[in-house]
Amino acid sequence: MSTHTDHQKGLLITAFGGLTLTVDIPLIRLADGSPWTIMMLRTGTTLVAALVLWAVWRAMRSDAPKLIPGWSGLAVALCYGLTGVTFVTAVYHTSTADLVFILAFNTVFAALLSWLFLRERPRLGTVVAMLAMILGVLIIVGGSVGSGHLFGDFMALCSAFFVALAITISRASGKDMGFTALVGVALPLAVALFMVPGEGLHVNQPWWIIVNGAVIMPISFFCLANGPKYISGPEVAMFYLLETVLAPIWVWLIFAETPSRNSLIGGTILIVTLVAHSLWQLHEGRKRRAALAVVHPA
Repeated sequence: MSTHTDHQKGLLITAFGGLTLTVDIPLIRLADGSPWTIMMLRTGTTLVAALVLWAVWRAMRSDAPKLIPGWSGLAVALCYGLTGVTFVTAVYHTSTADLVFILAFNTVFAALLSWLFLRERPRLGTVVAMLAMILGVLIIVGGSVGSGHLFGDFMALCSAFFVALAITISRASGKDMGFTALVGVALPLAVALFMVPGEGLHVNQPWWIIVNGAVIMPISFFCLANGPKYISGPEVAMFYLLETVLAPIWVWLIFAETPSRNSLIGGTILIVTLVAHSLWQLHEGRKRRAALAVVHPA
C-alpha cells in the first residue's frame, strides 16, 4: 500500500472516530439519568464491548495487543479510569460548551508533561499557543464563578489533565495501548457499582446510554487510537477538535442550551489557537521532510 493511500486511510479512520465522538455528551444527556447510574451503564457496556472485540481479534489473529501492557499500561488504564469519573461528573455540573472547550486544554497539559518528563522542550510557537489557551480557559472559568459551574469546570480540567498524562505515559513506554483506554473504564464501573445501590437505579431512557457505551465509545476510541499509525499528530489533533466544535451545537439543537458569553469568547480563543497551532505544526513538518529529502534523496 502506497504512502498516499495510507495517509488517506488514516484521514478517513480518524475523521470517522472524531465525528462519532461528538455524540457522546448528547447521548449521556438524552439518557436522562442520575450520574452513578449513567456511569455504570456507560462504562459497563464499554468494557463488555471491548472484551468481546479483543476476544474475537485474539481468536482470529495472533497479533492481538495486550489489554494492559505492563506497569505503564496499568498507569494508563488508571488515568483513563479517573478520566471516566471526572468526565461524567463534569457533564452533570457544567455546560456542554464549557466541558468540551476545557477538555481541549489537554494539549497544554500534554506539552508541559512532555517537557517535564520526556525532556521535549516546546518551541516558541507552542509556548505562545499554550499561553493563549490558558487565557481562554481562564475566561471560561471566570464566567463560571457564582454560576454553580465552577466545580464542573474543575472536573473538566481534571479530565484534560488525566488524558494528557495517559498520552505522555503511552508515548514514553512506546507500547500498544489500543485497548487500554477501554479497559480503564473498569475503575469508574467499580465506583458506580458501589454507589448505585445507595441511590437506586435512575435512568429514563437507558437505550441511549447503552448505545453510547457499546457502540459509540469503542468505535471512537479505536479509530482515534489508530489514526497516528497513518497520519501526523497535528492531523489527529484537528479531528479531536470536532467534538469541541460540534458537541455544543448538537446540545444546542436538542436541548436549546445556549453557551454563555464567556464560554463563547474563551472557546473561540481555544479553537482558533488549536487550529492555528496544528496548521503551523503541519507546515513545519513538511519543511523538515523537504529538508531531509534534499539531504538524503531517494
